[in-house]
Amino acid sequence: MYRNYEYSTQKRRIQEYILQMRPVFNKDALFSDSTENYRIPMEAEPGESVTIRFRTMKNNVDEVYLAVGEQRIPMYVEASFGGFDYYEAKLTVGEKPIEYFFEIAAGQIRCYYYRNGAFPERREGPMFCIVPGFKTPAWAKGAVIYQIYVDRFYNGDPANDVLSGEYFYIGEPSVRVEDWNKFPEAMDVREFYGGDLQGIMDKLDYLQELGVEVLYLNPIFVSPSNHKYDSQDYDYVDPHFGVIVKDEGALLEPWDTDNKHATRYINRVTDKENLEASNQFFIQLVEEIHRRGMRIILDGVFNHCGSFNKWMDRECIYEDQEGYEKGAYVSENSPYRNFFHFHDEYNWPYNDSYDGWWAHDTLPKLNYEKSPQLCEYILQVARKWVSPPFNVDGWRLDVAADLGHSSKFNHQFWKRFRKAVKEANPEALILAEHYGDARSWLQGDEWDSIMNYDAFMEPVTWFLTGMEKHSDEFREDLYGNGTYFFEAMNHHMAAFLMPSQMTAMNELSNHDHSRFLTRTNHKVGRLAHLGSYAAQEDICVPVLREAVVIQMTWPGAPTIYYGDEAGVCGFTDPDSRRSYPWGNEDKELIQFHKDVIALHKRYEIFTNGSIKFLGQQYQGISYGRFSRTERAVVAVNNSREIMHMEIPVWQVGISRFRDEAMQRIFLTQQDGYSKETVYLTAMGGYLDLELPPLSAMVLYHAD
Repeated sequence: MYRNYEYSTQKRRIQEYILQMRPVFNKDALFSDSTENYRIPMEAEPGESVTIRFRTMKNNVDEVYLAVGEQRIPMYVEASFGGFDYYEAKLTVGEKPIEYFFEIAAGQIRCYYYRNGAFPERREGPMFCIVPGFKTPAWAKGAVIYQIYVDRFYNGDPANDVLSGEYFYIGEPSVRVEDWNKFPEAMDVREFYGGDLQGIMDKLDYLQELGVEVLYLNPIFVSPSNHKYDSQDYDYVDPHFGVIVKDEGALLEPWDTDNKHATRYINRVTDKENLEASNQFFIQLVEEIHRRGMRIILDGVFNHCGSFNKWMDRECIYEDQEGYEKGAYVSENSPYRNFFHFHDEYNWPYNDSYDGWWAHDTLPKLNYEKSPQLCEYILQVARKWVSPPFNVDGWRLDVAADLGHSSKFNHQFWKRFRKAVKEANPEALILAEHYGDARSWLQGDEWDSIMNYDAFMEPVTWFLTGMEKHSDEFREDLYGNGTYFFEAMNHHMAAFLMPSQMTAMNELSNHDHSRFLTRTNHKVGRLAHLGSYAAQEDICVPVLREAVVIQMTWPGAPTIYYGDEAGVCGFTDPDSRRSYPWGNEDKELIQFHKDVIALHKRYEIFTNGSIKFLGQQYQGISYGRFSRTERAVVAVNNSREIMHMEIPVWQVGISRFRDEAMQRIFLTQQDGYSKETVYLTAMGGYLDLELPPLSAMVLYHAD
């Protein structure tokens, strides 16, 4: 399977020696980043001295300068080893961010090095940046996260299930699904499978054995939908997820569409006994998660709420209930009237039109600019859940860039949100859902990081499957396009400060998009057009294994969407929200996930190592993760043929002047995977491989 090419190696050695004697840049040897390999400390406090390092090939350049504003600070060689010179300079940081880049000189030649690489001319950036005082929680860097859509994970307490006909939602009664394995309907929002917090408690052993370190739960607060992105009450866990201790009232009759008569639902979600009991059970769950050394983050849906919300109360759930004020829809004198924007304030009570997120009247948009009271309430909610007795470890923020009516207000609010959360719990993570360039929110004073679509999910999906993340399009020009893969990664990764990069949520699937395994079948379409069964036809598990190897070796926090590890398929939502297949799991795939997660956790360089792109070809890529003393190389063959790769491993620290043994520590291929250690020899700083079809290989070397 593996070959060494002595002639080509000897030729390369001669070429390298000649190149080393010339005053010409070896561009591939130039390197710096913002990890602690090249910036010490990585997360500096105001007043601290910071050491900046830059790498060149040994004796290959005349001068290196650290460029800060108009300053050009000379850098000096602090060490030489492995065929490289390591230059160093020191900065003392103040209160304000410091941007910098590098200028390299060899004779009359100049080169400029930015976050996205080396260029022959000066540019505007993207520059390296130190933000004094900005750091992300150490526990979140590289953490293995597991996302749970609660209603579909496991039903641990059937007594709290939503019942068929318990209430009306979007024109139809609620439905209790009796068959756990039933595929979601195209209109799935009012169908409940019964998954709950007790179900998560019951499966903590499984999650811990899988290697999960952090649980991310889709919304759990009171809400009439199964997805709960239409919050009804931010102060309480939904008793249908928690505990129902008081269960009085009648079900709706089939002809009764007035939720005023949904007495069972009203009792379950407004009675303080049920609400307090559910919050107490949640506290127990968090305590057990923490006892196991794990963490938990919650979904914060603060851009909009639900029409059932106690502040709006369009369905009159809270009207006349003890302890509740009139909702904004019920009365123009409601204390919550300015929480929303009604379109005709002068035609009350005949006006019932208000701003809804994406024009959905079940998702009224919150009107922050007009209500300081609303702002303070949400900040209080943000503090409450990360503080005792709940002690949640952070927030994932839904459609965070949409909050407010202007960009100016949006940034002001998230600055206040960060201050409130970090004062309540300095170790809390603030992670936002975002599509597109997020750098204006990632300046160290708003979000910690984001769900990583642009610099992970999308490039990985396009390269390995050619599919758009909703399965809405197939792009043959991007399928297997290694050049595009690295160009996209290089461009989008430059938007992150390193503490944000290390905590970015690197997902292959989630509740809003098709399952990655379904994308491997190249079927373009959705549930309503193709049907449920098409989502699991012609799938390719070996490609999923390749993707997971990339996920577990890429900078950031690898995030598994519940059931992906068990072989769950599905087109985009609601089909991606299928129930976890307890009793019908793909156990071999689960074991694979356990082993590759263990690999990720065993080697620190997958959390804090530098990354360098080493090679690309059609259906093939290779890259390295490395520090001064350790290095890993990952090679992926996404074709159905054997692929030859010649990988310049010298770029991550393998010697060019002697043969070096590298350990193959993990290999996936068409018929499975292997953890067997196999030694391969790098000669002259290059490793020649023949990769099996549809494979991913991880190699390791330490000094």
